[in-house]
Amino acid sequence: MASRGKIVVGMSGGVDSSVAAALLQRDGYEVLGVTLRLWPASEDDVREDRCCGPNALSDARRVAGRLGIPHRVLDETPAFEREVLGYFVEEYRRGRTPNPCVACNPRVKFDNLLRTARAMGADFLATGHYARVERTPKGSVLRRAKHLAKDQSYFLHRLTQEQLGRLLLPLGELDKEQVRETARALGLGIHAKGDSQDLCFLPENDYAAWLKQRLGPEGLHGGEIVSSEGRTLGRHEGIEFFTVGQRKGIRVDASEPLYVLGVDAKKRRVIVGEDAALWRRELVARDCVWGPDGPVEGSVRARIQIRQRHEAASATLEPTADDGIKATFDAPQRAITPGQAAVFYDDDRVLGGGWIAG
Repeated sequence: MASRGKIVVGMSGGVDSSVAAALLQRDGYEVLGVTLRLWPASEDDVREDRCCGPNALSDARRVAGRLGIPHRVLDETPAFEREVLGYFVEEYRRGRTPNPCVACNPRVKFDNLLRTARAMGADFLATGHYARVERTPKGSVLRRAKHLAKDQSYFLHRLTQEQLGRLLLPLGELDKEQVRETARALGLGIHAKGDSQDLCFLPENDYAAWLKQRLGPEGLHGGEIVSSEGRTLGRHEGIEFFTVGQRKGIRVDASEPLYVLGVDAKKRRVIVGEDAALWRRELVARDCVWGPDGPVEGSVRARIQIRQRHEAASATLEPTADDGIKATFDAPQRAITPGQAAVFYDDDRVLGGGWIAG
């Protein structure tokens, strides 16, 4: 079979990217495996099982050997420190809740993998993400995966047209069980490997402990816990430890459960109240990116996903004077959180998305 062209596959050492590489090789591509090293080898708190840690690198190398494809490791620790870890800390210090996976994909992973693909003479780039890319006369359209339970288009919505134009996503039509069965049938040795955790750099997903260790007591912004009317209820050790909708860690006496309604970074205040106050019908998104059809004009109906595990809800989009988007939901949504991504869908097609400002 004549080669369909060279393709670089981002191999994390997990089941998904390993099967993506195997499927593309089966389909006639000359596959080149590339793994990003995101952690200094000397880092004291390295956990061997985390994404791009020692075990992941070893697994990726072993799968590449089994498939008989070249494999190389790129050291991207400076970019990851700057674009992801630095961003993560600064967003919390601004009273916002970051989404590092959304930031990491275009700024670190796909940017560097695509640059490497060009340098290696590859025509395409591929990953093991669950989503689909459709080529149209206007450009490349990002769509949800067929298996909605694993869909990752939310995390990929900020990819540029250049990145999407050279991207193949072999798992977009498959579900996880099909992927695991393929890995088992091919003897890749990783079919039973668990899924990666939500935030690859957090031990046990404990972001508060990670921030406390990274910032130290002097780097935290302690202050007051106040009611929505401004009445002081207690104190906290750092606004960095709170996000909208949170209940844990609010150590004040109250007759009803209290939740974080907002964070005022300038005054170092955490505003709390009852659950009913978390439900809102409107949001404003800024720094929006768009698919090939460009920004919306006038009033446009869409479904909006406001966090990773949120079921997209029907809303009306309207452009604002400062190139943002105002969205009005048909029904109130709980815990609309500044700093998170709002992604706009037309059925399974990604129209665009932005960062929630309020």
